[in-house]
Amino acid sequence: MSGLRVREAVAEDFLVVAELLAELGRAEVTAETREQCRRLYGEQVADLHACHLVAEDAGTVIAFCALHFRGRLNYPSRDAWIPDLIVTAAARRRGAARALIEAAERIARERGCWQLTLESGYGRAEAHLLYAACGMADKGKYFGKRLT
Repeated sequence: MSGLRVREAVAEDFLVVAELLAELGRAEVTAETREQCRRLYGEQVADLHACHLVAEDAGTVIAFCALHFRGRLNYPSRDAWIPDLIVTAAARRRGAARALIEAAERIARERGCWQLTLESGYGRAEAHLLYAACGMADKGKYFGKRLT
Protein backbone atom coordinates (compact mmCIF):
# COMPACT_ATOMS: atom_id res chain seq x y z
CA MET A 1 0.00 0.00 0.00
CA SER A 2 1.94 2.92 -1.21
CA GLY A 3 -0.67 5.47 -0.10
CA LEU A 4 -1.10 4.07 3.43
CA ARG A 5 -1.33 6.71 6.15
CA VAL A 6 -2.20 6.35 9.85
CA ARG A 7 -3.81 9.30 11.60
CA GLU A 8 -5.97 10.06 14.61
CA ALA A 9 -9.67 9.53 14.00
CA VAL A 10 -11.88 12.61 13.88
CA ALA A 11 -15.63 13.18 14.27
CA GLU A 12 -16.12 13.07 10.49
CA ASP A 13 -14.91 9.44 10.45
CA PHE A 14 -17.97 8.28 12.43
CA LEU A 15 -19.91 6.53 9.67
CA VAL A 16 -16.96 4.66 8.17
CA VAL A 17 -15.74 3.64 11.64
CA ALA A 18 -19.25 2.41 12.49
CA GLU A 19 -19.24 0.32 9.30
CA LEU A 20 -15.83 -1.12 10.13
CA LEU A 21 -16.96 -2.03 13.65
CA ALA A 22 -20.04 -3.76 12.22
CA GLU A 23 -17.70 -5.74 9.96
CA LEU A 24 -15.81 -6.74 13.10
CA GLY A 25 -19.05 -8.10 14.56
CA ARG A 26 -20.09 -5.15 16.72
CA ALA A 27 -23.69 -3.91 16.64
CA GLU A 28 -24.73 -2.05 13.51
CA VAL A 29 -25.65 1.59 13.82
CA THR A 30 -29.29 2.02 12.80
CA ALA A 31 -31.45 5.05 12.10
CA GLU A 32 -32.74 4.74 15.67
CA THR A 33 -29.26 4.57 17.26
CA ARG A 34 -27.29 6.82 14.88
CA GLU A 35 -27.36 10.07 16.87
CA GLN A 36 -26.67 8.42 20.22
CA CYS A 37 -23.81 6.43 18.68
CA ARG A 38 -22.46 9.55 16.95
CA ARG A 39 -22.46 11.40 20.29
CA LEU A 40 -20.69 8.51 22.04
CA TYR A 41 -18.14 8.31 19.21
CA GLY A 42 -17.48 12.05 19.56
CA GLU A 43 -16.93 11.62 23.31
CA GLN A 44 -14.55 8.72 22.70
CA VAL A 45 -12.54 10.62 20.07
CA ALA A 46 -12.18 13.55 22.49
CA ASP A 47 -11.35 11.35 25.53
CA LEU A 48 -7.86 12.00 26.90
CA HIS A 49 -7.70 8.38 28.10
CA ALA A 50 -8.06 7.06 24.56
CA CYS A 51 -6.55 7.51 21.11
CA HIS A 52 -8.55 6.32 18.13
CA LEU A 53 -6.64 5.74 14.92
CA VAL A 54 -7.60 5.12 11.32
CA ALA A 55 -5.54 3.91 8.40
CA GLU A 56 -6.22 5.45 5.02
CA ASP A 57 -5.22 4.27 1.58
CA ALA A 58 -5.29 7.04 -1.02
CA GLY A 59 -7.52 9.10 1.29
CA THR A 60 -10.07 6.33 1.97
CA VAL A 61 -10.38 4.99 5.53
CA ILE A 62 -9.80 1.24 5.41
CA ALA A 63 -9.00 0.37 9.04
CA PHE A 64 -9.69 1.44 12.63
CA CYS A 65 -7.95 0.95 15.96
CA ALA A 66 -9.33 1.99 19.35
CA LEU A 67 -6.57 2.51 21.91
CA HIS A 68 -7.49 3.14 25.56
CA PHE A 69 -5.26 3.94 28.51
CA ARG A 70 -6.33 2.44 31.83
CA GLY A 71 -4.97 2.50 35.31
CA ARG A 72 -4.38 -0.83 37.01
CA LEU A 73 -4.25 -1.17 40.78
CA ASN A 74 -0.91 -2.97 40.91
CA TYR A 75 1.07 -0.79 38.46
CA PRO A 76 2.07 2.85 38.82
CA SER A 77 1.75 3.50 35.06
CA ARG A 78 -1.14 2.96 32.69
CA ASP A 79 -1.94 -0.08 30.57
CA ALA A 80 -2.63 0.50 26.85
CA TRP A 81 -5.54 -1.60 25.60
CA ILE A 82 -6.84 -2.18 22.07
CA PRO A 83 -10.45 -3.38 22.29
CA ASP A 84 -11.14 -2.91 18.57
CA LEU A 85 -8.87 -3.35 15.54
CA ILE A 86 -10.38 -3.94 12.13
CA VAL A 87 -9.27 -3.69 8.51
CA THR A 88 -12.01 -3.87 5.89
CA ALA A 89 -11.95 -7.25 4.14
CA ALA A 90 -10.99 -5.84 0.73
CA ALA A 91 -7.86 -4.17 2.16
CA ARG A 92 -6.47 -6.97 4.33
CA ARG A 93 -2.95 -8.39 4.08
CA ARG A 94 -1.48 -5.11 2.84
CA GLY A 95 0.02 -3.71 6.05
CA ALA A 96 -2.75 -1.57 7.53
CA ALA A 97 -3.19 -3.62 10.72
CA ARG A 98 0.55 -3.76 11.32
CA ALA A 99 0.82 0.00 10.78
CA LEU A 100 -1.97 0.60 13.30
CA ILE A 101 -0.39 -1.73 15.88
CA GLU A 102 2.99 -0.04 15.44
CA ALA A 103 1.40 3.40 15.84
CA ALA A 104 -0.51 2.23 18.93
CA GLU A 105 2.68 0.84 20.45
CA ARG A 106 4.57 4.08 19.76
CA ILE A 107 1.79 6.17 21.33
CA ALA A 108 1.58 3.84 24.33
CA ARG A 109 5.35 4.11 24.89
CA GLU A 110 5.17 7.91 24.56
CA ARG A 111 2.48 7.94 27.25
CA GLY A 112 4.60 5.80 29.55
CA CYS A 113 2.41 2.70 29.43
CA TRP A 114 3.88 -0.48 30.87
CA GLN A 115 1.98 -2.87 28.57
CA LEU A 116 -0.01 -3.03 25.35
CA THR A 117 -2.83 -5.57 25.27
CA LEU A 118 -5.21 -6.39 22.45
CA GLU A 119 -8.63 -8.02 22.63
CA SER A 120 -9.46 -10.47 19.84
CA GLY A 121 -12.10 -13.13 19.24
CA TYR A 122 -11.27 -16.81 18.85
CA GLY A 123 -12.40 -16.90 15.22
CA ARG A 124 -9.79 -14.39 14.04
CA ALA A 125 -6.96 -16.90 13.63
CA GLU A 126 -5.30 -15.05 10.75
CA ALA A 127 -5.21 -11.84 12.79
CA HIS A 128 -3.71 -13.77 15.71
CA LEU A 129 -0.76 -14.73 13.51
CA LEU A 130 -0.14 -11.04 12.81
CA TYR A 131 -0.34 -10.17 16.52
CA ALA A 132 2.26 -12.85 17.30
CA ALA A 133 4.46 -11.55 14.47
CA CYS A 134 4.23 -8.10 16.10
CA GLY A 135 5.66 -9.56 19.32
CA MET A 136 2.40 -10.06 21.20
CA ALA A 137 1.80 -13.22 23.21
CA ASP A 138 -1.49 -15.02 23.78
CA LYS A 139 -2.01 -14.29 27.49
CA GLY A 140 -5.32 -15.92 28.30
CA LYS A 141 -9.03 -16.05 27.79
CA TYR A 142 -11.66 -13.37 27.68
CA PHE A 143 -15.03 -13.92 29.31
CA GLY A 144 -18.13 -11.81 28.94
CA LYS A 145 -21.77 -11.76 29.90
CA ARG A 146 -24.39 -9.68 28.15
CA LEU A 147 -26.37 -7.56 30.62
CA THR A 148 -29.09 -6.17 28.36
